[in-house]
Amino acid sequence: MMTIVTVMSDDLTSELAATLRDVRGEQGLTVNALAERSGVSRAMITKIERGEAQPTAALLGRLAAVLGLTLSELFARTEKETPRLARRADQAVWVDPETGYRRRSVSPADGPAQLVEVELPPGASVAYPADSFALARHQIYVLGGRLRFREGEVVHDLATGDCLELGAPTPCEYHNPGTETCRYLVVLSARRGLPG
Repeated sequence: MMTIVTVMSDDLTSELAATLRDVRGEQGLTVNALAERSGVSRAMITKIERGEAQPTAALLGRLAAVLGLTLSELFARTEKETPRLARRADQAVWVDPETGYRRRSVSPADGPAQLVEVELPPGASVAYPADSFALARHQIYVLGGRLRFREGEVVHDLATGDCLELGAPTPCEYHNPGTETCRYLVVLSARRGLPG
């Protein structure tokens, strides 16, 4: 079971905690059931839902996938407001306490596609299970730096200006092999046959 988190106290952490708790409740899942399906310990889920601990990006990805949400959908529900214009100053920013991965929700929450700007520090890696990629089509556009993206057994080395559309859902890992921060944009849209 995964148990890596950093204790933090901020508005986004408490709002994210409430959203996770609400979504779990809407789906009639107990903490035990969510723990069993996600591989995250019951104690850790309880701490996260109380706002006592901030989950890492990988851990949050596992929880969101079990709840049937992409990370972008989870953050959109957390942000609650759905303006058509998302000004930079109002865009939610979340930082992974383990890797320093910085995630900014760029697009308005209810649009047909979701745009997420990510800054991945040198040497940092973030892995997600296949379930995280089953809910939406993903494209990755590198804004600056280098990104090594592992898609199952296939490794893609991406440089500034490169754009990759992901294939069938498989476990994936984002890794910055460079000495400078890598900035990339993730574009998510509904997979064919899925609602919304």
